[in-house]
Amino acid sequence: MILENQQENRNSQKGAKNRKPRMPRNNEFKQNKKSKSSGNEKQNKRPRNGQRGGKPVKIIFLGGVGEIGKNMTALECGDDIIIIDAGAIFPTEETPGFDLVVPDISYLLDNAKKVRGLILTHGHEDHIGGVPYLLKELKVPVIGTKLTLALVDNKLREHRINDVKEITVTPNQTVQLGCFKVRTVNVNHSIAGSLAFAIQTPQGIIFHSGDYKIDLTPVAGEPIDLKTISDVGSSGVLLYMGESTNIERAGFTMSETVVGTTLDRLFGENIKRRLIIATFASNVHRLQQIIDLAVKYRRKVALSGRSMLNVIEAAEKIGEIKIPDDVLVDITHIKNMRDSEIVVISTGSQGEPMSALTRMANGDSSYVTVGANDTVIISASPIPGNEKPVYRVINNLYRKGADVVYESLQNIHVSGHACREEHKIMHNLLKPKFFIPVHGEYRHLKKHAQLAEELGMPENRIMIPDIGNCIEITQKGMRRVESVPSGSRLIDGEGIEDEKASTVIEDRIQLSEEGLFIVSVAVSGGEVVGEPAINSRGFVFDFHHDYDREIRAVIKRAIDGYDLSRGNVDGLKRAIKQSLRNYLLKKTKQSPMVVPVVVEL
Repeated sequence: MILENQQENRNSQKGAKNRKPRMPRNNEFKQNKKSKSSGNEKQNKRPRNGQRGGKPVKIIFLGGVGEIGKNMTALECGDDIIIIDAGAIFPTEETPGFDLVVPDISYLLDNAKKVRGLILTHGHEDHIGGVPYLLKELKVPVIGTKLTLALVDNKLREHRINDVKEITVTPNQTVQLGCFKVRTVNVNHSIAGSLAFAIQTPQGIIFHSGDYKIDLTPVAGEPIDLKTISDVGSSGVLLYMGESTNIERAGFTMSETVVGTTLDRLFGENIKRRLIIATFASNVHRLQQIIDLAVKYRRKVALSGRSMLNVIEAAEKIGEIKIPDDVLVDITHIKNMRDSEIVVISTGSQGEPMSALTRMANGDSSYVTVGANDTVIISASPIPGNEKPVYRVINNLYRKGADVVYESLQNIHVSGHACREEHKIMHNLLKPKFFIPVHGEYRHLKKHAQLAEELGMPENRIMIPDIGNCIEITQKGMRRVESVPSGSRLIDGEGIEDEKASTVIEDRIQLSEEGLFIVSVAVSGGEVVGEPAINSRGFVFDFHHDYDREIRAVIKRAIDGYDLSRGNVDGLKRAIKQSLRNYLLKKTKQSPMVVPVVVEL
């Protein structure tokens, strides 16, 4: 594996024989020539620039297409695979009770010897949330910017994962991973340290946009590197994989500076009131603006929410956020402070059930009691499909007497994703031969494909992928080949379930919709003794004496009809379950879960 500064490669080859050898710098990683046991010699063989006669490149979609979240794409060529992002999404009503949903990595595990590294576009959960689960099973280097890796480190510590090789990159560097030469490109997004990738492959350049927008006046850092993107386009782009989240929005995305102006005005209008601001913890630039305004208006800052504390700690450690001394106060101390002296920065802008803001809205917070002198600013827009919990929180805050400011009322949030005009600029700068839209639900991918056609790309050079698709590309064309194992893995505490093979979801949905019946019987000497005990939960049923007598009669017939001397307790359980389910369905038109319990005395 080799990491280079891109500027070093711009020197002319003229006079190279007379040039003194350059000593390696700190940002270069080279294989130890004396080591023969690492098995990584292939990684140091670089493809010749412009090489076109090599093996075809496969693009394998393991997440992030046909859905918002859990982004993961793999590129494969010969004996080399690289992974772009390892994201997660939060569970929905279709996955009740789970903590997290991550991509199925069966294909990567089956080809573990080929995997050369994981490259991360940025530090949002839908791009790094699955990293610890990947690294538990696949030992590969992880490449990203300082903030991205700092956020990954928080997760690795939580999961007690050690000995991970991390490579920190800055924009305009290259990393050699097998036959893939990955060039990092600075882009703007709603989190610092965001990158696009120009990946040199044996077939040509594949450009992956990551999540981006074109912000020419960012509040921190550099604007998107349109010059490099244009240079990459001029050198020839085989394939463009472009994010599609905001493709339905016309025009341009507003600059982050707009939010700063609105926040400044709200601070000035609420001099005597307490301010509670909920935003994404990962939006470090937004957090910096809030902290700067707190200093300007002589307020202290209290942080609420574990992820907020973790991100602030990580960002401050690497110098990505600057907090003056004595500005931060512990959330436990704010009850003794005047409302005009404090601003609370909180998690929960998406109405997450256990988040700090939701607990405040429900009256369950140990530290913040929301009242009539509070102005709550929700500096975020609901993620698609997440509108109900967000507005539930807003309604509850209003019930507490608070004044609530949110996106539909003020310019209090700007997206980190490109709108249509920005997409047009990217396509025109890159001038790709082929195009695959990524990062979006199917409608987003379809709209992005239509935009590419409007800009002049032939329809036969555009493909809309599904999860599990494997698309093979060469200079001559691209085609779908055999799909790979794919889907989702469900995380519940320390447990991991394969969504396709799991019966847990089905059981949980049945319990939530139909309820539960438990029938307990005792067996001694090969015979059932005593009366069965019957309990139910979550089941709507009029338990008058006739129904109770009928249920017991159904269970007795099932027991009497089963010969324990010739069978076993498992067969008895099945007999009870089948008889009772049939009776309940016929009698009540409901199908609760029936759980027979046989106790052998």
